[in-house]
Amino acid sequence: MTAKHTTYSFWVCKLSLGMLMAASSWCAWAQADFPAKPITIVVGYPPGGSTDLTGRVVADILAKQLKVTTVVENVGGAGGTVGAQKVVNAPADGYTLLLGANNEMAISRLVSSNVRYDGTKDFTPIGLVASQPMVLVASAKTGVKTTDEFVKLVKSKPGQFSYGSSGVGTALHLAGEMVKDSAGIFMVHIPYRGVAPLANDLLGNNLEFGVFVLSSGLPHIRSGKVLALGTTEAQRSAVTPQIPALAEHPQLKNLDISSWFILAGPKGMPAAVTARLQKALQEGLQDPVMRKKLEDSGSKVFTGKEDAAAYLVSESAKYKKIIDFAKIKE
Repeated sequence: MTAKHTTYSFWVCKLSLGMLMAASSWCAWAQADFPAKPITIVVGYPPGGSTDLTGRVVADILAKQLKVTTVVENVGGAGGTVGAQKVVNAPADGYTLLLGANNEMAISRLVSSNVRYDGTKDFTPIGLVASQPMVLVASAKTGVKTTDEFVKLVKSKPGQFSYGSSGVGTALHLAGEMVKDSAGIFMVHIPYRGVAPLANDLLGNNLEFGVFVLSSGLPHIRSGKVLALGTTEAQRSAVTPQIPALAEHPQLKNLDISSWFILAGPKGMPAAVTARLQKALQEGLQDPVMRKKLEDSGSKVFTGKEDAAAYLVSESAKYKKIIDFAKIKE
């Protein structure tokens, strides 16, 4: 190699190294300057539901903590999975996040082969936000008023009673199947396209039993039009201490399932950006005003410091067990 070639190669290498260092410095600056533009929180459901409500509280938290415009984008469809897939496909820069729930994060892929992402692998977990118990209710025509009366009645007439949920493979469906498995009873599952038609049939005495997320069921329970038999977490909800936990019944003592919400971004987000979002969420969840908004809806608020990745894996294993038991498949 001639001296001329050697000199040329040296300058090419030096220029390349300089460009790499500049790019690295720019990335570091961009991360340090995060957020430099509005953040979008995708919610995979229409406005008005428990996931949407939680997403809007989280949007307020990030806006306040990070001093940045934060907007909620409702991308409904396929039980939350359309919105989740949008976030999976988004740039991993922290500007497109998901406020996800059980269904799209842990259940759907176990039920449907159409779901192409894995909630435990294809997201960057930022933090757990809140959870709500579900509640098993009875319509007036059943005449049952306690969990024990419910178990005895259904056990005495296998297959003659039905319970409704907001759809096949939802957390509400899984809660109903867990009740059946734990109590050794058989009821027919009736899937509805959402909570509203389920409520209409229960209130009209066209359906014996149903499962709601607590916040969705409370208006009907408080009106006296349906009777709450029990909530689905291991302990009674602080919002409704008068409603027993189903686990207080000896045949349902291991029943523990909730509807939960998590903030996550696309896989591969920079560590500095993730840490900034985690800090903002954790501090925001300690804000009494924000906590009250969530608690008033029936939620139990997390600290945001829990191991969200491990929680997703644990919940997925729980759901797989009940899905296998009930042979739920779309």
